Amino acid sequence: MRCPRCHAPDTRVLDSRPTEEGTAIRRRRECQVCGERFTTREKVEVTPLWVIKRDGRRELFNRDKVLRGMLIACEKRPVELAQLQAIASEVERELYRRFDNEVESRVIGEMVMERLQRVDQVAYVRFASVYRQFRDLETFRRELDRLLAGDPPGTAHASQEAGTAQAGTSQGAGSVPGDGRQAGGAHANGRSAPAPGQDSSAGYRP
Repeated sequence: MRCPRCHAPDTRVLDSRPTEEGTAIRRRRECQVCGERFTTREKVEVTPLWVIKRDGRRELFNRDKVLRGMLIACEKRPVELAQLQAIASEVERELYRRFDNEVESRVIGEMVMERLQRVDQVAYVRFASVYRQFRDLETFRRELDRLLAGDPPGTAHASQEAGTAQAGTSQGAGSVPGDGRQAGGAHANGRSAPAPGQDSSAGYRP
């Protein structure tokens, strides 16, 4: 292993210990030329896991992207980095155990929310608001009600989708054919469309 400072090839291992519940090894090294100390990690290579996005695109699974989404949700919250790293590692292990080649991004989001809710409920609501794309106060309120009632993640989301479908079938003659607007000119679902190009950068979304 070359020294990152002077690029000398002579380095020795000072300490080795398993990390990530034994799935990786952390080594502390020292350069024999300049004395620089640095850390390396060894991890078993696994078959790539592809994430299927909602629009059908595919990208390689990235543990750091899961962690980054949780870090954004936990900003200014009393949550230690080690807790989030443990969640990211747990999600990664379960994904590789349950899926061979590909997994929907929806599954990853639900797995993260299930674990994040146990750590910090405020961070959970933040993550869920981006992951499920809450677009009005009513949707947000339903999720808070579900959280206070102690229902598992996903319950409010399923009710939301059912309510949206029911509302779509009951619009009747008050809508203008072809353009999805009511006769008064309002949007058919009572909500404004999201801003063009809006994105979250909060980890995987469906």
